[in-house]
Amino acid sequence: MAHGWNELPAVGGETASRQEVPPQLAEYRATIDNLDAALVHLLAERFRCTQRVGHLKAELDMPPADPTREAIQVARLRALAHDSGLDPVFAEKFFSFIVAEVIHHHEQIRAESGSAA
Repeated sequence: MAHGWNELPAVGGETASRQEVPPQLAEYRATIDNLDAALVHLLAERFRCTQRVGHLKAELDMPPADPTREAIQVARLRALAHDSGLDPVFAEKFFSFIVAEVIHHHEQIRAESGSAA
C-alpha cells in the first residue's frame, strides 16, 4: 500500500498524520527514493553476474575468493570514491560487505556442485 508524504504507516494498518513536508524536502526525498531504487537494481544485476562467476569458478575448480583481485578492486574503488567526493573508507567498507556476500554465494555454489577448494 502506497502512502502519501503526509502519512506514515502505523501499527494495525492505520495511518498517522504528520506535518506537511516542505516541497523542496519532498523533491529531495523523491530523488533519494529514485537513487535507492537504482542502487537496488544495480546490486541485483551485480549479484546475477557474480552468481554466474561462482558457477564458472566451481566448474573450473577455482577458489571462491580471489584476494589479489579484491585488493586491486579496493584500491580502484577507493580512488574512484575519492575522486567522486565519497569517503574512501566508507566505499571500502561497502565493497567489503558486498564481496563477503559474493564469496559466501560462491562457497554455496561450490558446495552444491561437489567441488572442493
